[in-house]
Amino acid sequence: YTLPEMPYAYDALEPHIDARTMEIHHTKHHQTYTDKLNAALETCPAEIQDKDIIDILSDINSVPEDKRGAINFNGGGYDNHRLFWNNMKANGGGEPGGSIADAINASFGSFSDFKEKFSSTTAVIQGSGWGWLVYNPSSGKVEYKSMPNQTSPRTEGLVPLLGCDVWEHAYYLNYQNKRPVYIEAWWNVVNWDEVESRFSKAK
Repeated sequence: YTLPEMPYAYDALEPHIDARTMEIHHTKHHQTYTDKLNAALETCPAEIQDKDIIDILSDINSVPEDKRGAINFNGGGYDNHRLFWNNMKANGGGEPGGSIADAINASFGSFSDFKEKFSSTTAVIQGSGWGWLVYNPSSGKVEYKSMPNQTSPRTEGLVPLLGCDVWEHAYYLNYQNKRPVYIEAWWNVVNWDEVESRFSKAK
């Protein structure tokens, strides 16, 4: 695996997310997950190496137990960040339309109720982790799911639609320990077109 290119310039999301944070997050942190995923895969059987990372995470128990932790962490980190960059865009935010809006309303009552639940629950994740809007194939509904560290929702049979990274490296330069303020700013760059596209493919 190679580090995916950013779909926009590092300063595209300012003032909500600063260019220096984006550059470090992409070139250092995402690069590290990519390198360590490759190193971990080299020690796995060929049948694991030949799978796409999405398929590996979706069937994490097929990975040998002594390699599973490294693949879960670094593979999750690789895929989560690939999703995260595309989850955002300049002049994003607002409210979604289309089928994802209907699904959110059906599951949470309203967009404002969803946003409040997502923000308040993600803000209090202990340590490092992610807040996710996911699609649950077994229920056919969208749900909120918090995940620790870099563990992917895919490992629990869920399809990630929208993720907010609340590792401190995602916001500390600009927001220090004010995680709720960062989350509030993050809503201004959400790419709802991308979320709608993921949702339509997941159903």
